[in-house]
Amino acid sequence: MQIQSFKVFSDLAETASFSRAAEINSITQSAVSQQIRALEQRYDVKLVERGRKNFSLTPEGRVFLEASQEILSTLNGLDARIHKLRNLVAGELRLATVFSIGLHELPPWLKLYRKRFPEVEVRVEYRRSSEVYGRVLEGQADLGLVACPSPRRGMKVIPFWTDRLVLICPPGHHLAGRDRVTLPTLKEENFVAFAPDLPTRREIDRRLRHAGVKVNRIREFENIETLKRAVEAENAVSIVPETSVRHEVESGTLVAISFTESDMFRILGALVRRSARISPALRELLLLLENAGRIGAISIAERGLRTSD
Repeated sequence: MQIQSFKVFSDLAETASFSRAAEINSITQSAVSQQIRALEQRYDVKLVERGRKNFSLTPEGRVFLEASQEILSTLNGLDARIHKLRNLVAGELRLATVFSIGLHELPPWLKLYRKRFPEVEVRVEYRRSSEVYGRVLEGQADLGLVACPSPRRGMKVIPFWTDRLVLICPPGHHLAGRDRVTLPTLKEENFVAFAPDLPTRREIDRRLRHAGVKVNRIREFENIETLKRAVEAENAVSIVPETSVRHEVESGTLVAISFTESDMFRILGALVRRSARISPALRELLLLLENAGRIGAISIAERGLRTSD
């Protein structure tokens, strides 16, 4: 028996009109009659008295009406409970992120997210960029965070942050007193670089090639924390995200210098598997990251820098 039959019967009992019940349910009057007859045949009882002028329910019909209303009420309540569940921000949220984002850009926003949604258990794992893509595609992570995101089959990429790149060097370096530098200033400078396969390294190399600049790469590291220590130890320079050296700049162990070029930035992106369901918890985190990106764009604009190529 279809649930619709309970509603048709209830509407018929309420309106005492086959034509009106048909109109309410967007069916024909004949279809209403057929459904009522089907109910009577199923329970082997007469549910309505069909007269030319008078319409009434039989005693069995009144019992059936009461049961129908209980069933419909339960179903309506179920709809409300499911709708509430769909909007409940709770459960587990698995993030996979590269180290630079997870250690520097993400923490303040993750702290705010956890404060807003304490019912969500956020699990963060730190991975190489290629591994982050894999974790998301395999369904091992609900969200991936990478720098310089690239499109992948089955993956949705959501750019959310424009991260300014700066030159860093120790306070005693001969460039440390500059307010701004150009890329050609770095020609033949001792340079500590990211590992060649990292997206941020490829982006920086592209900028240097475009400017016709060749640096003297003396060290290469996958980990940004190790890279910063090497810059201090070797009295060298490097190009890193501004957010990654805030602590060192405040403590005076490194100097961060802006570039005159307006396109010295990298894009950060969120990765979501296209076939995955966007849970309320994930939806709220994406909204928070998008808001973080807008704030970041305003901050960059205030410095007179462009936010896109």
